[in-house]
Amino acid sequence: MLIDARNSALLVVDVQGRLVPAIAGWQALLDQVIWLIRVARRMEIPVLACEQYPQGLGPTHPAVAAELPTGCIAGKLHFSAVAGACHGFEQAGGPGQLVVCGMESHVCVMQTVMDLLAGGRQVFVVEEAVGSRRDSDKALALARMREAGASIVSREMVAFEWLRKADSNLFREISRNFLR
Repeated sequence: MLIDARNSALLVVDVQGRLVPAIAGWQALLDQVIWLIRVARRMEIPVLACEQYPQGLGPTHPAVAAELPTGCIAGKLHFSAVAGACHGFEQAGGPGQLVVCGMESHVCVMQTVMDLLAGGRQVFVVEEAVGSRRDSDKALALARMREAGASIVSREMVAFEWLRKADSNLFREISRNFLR
């Protein structure tokens, strides 16, 4: 299945200031998350974000928070954004597809993805926009999420599937500003 811009949202999981520096390749991951947010917002794709125990891990990283729509960040105590009733994912309705990025791949991202899949959502995990402290944990999490039914995708796969066709001003703008 392809990602449908009319039935999807971008979910940014726990990209928090105190956690970011501990993540392997954190600067590249941060750049990818910001890129995804910018593309989604330009294409009017809903963007949601969550924070794991912000009192301890701090708020969303300032560079990411600056790109997020106002009021889209929800706090949580459960590792899964679904179990924590973050953004109402446990209820019916809402987008049928979620494009997921964030950290840590093997904890909050994976548990959120598993719960979204169990709830009947189609999930697309952006490989270069998720991370863990150890690369081996990220690799295991990606394999497990794939085996459970999530699609592992690249950021450009997401953008091109949201766009679907090249004969539009939006495609030309996205291509010029994000795909070069």
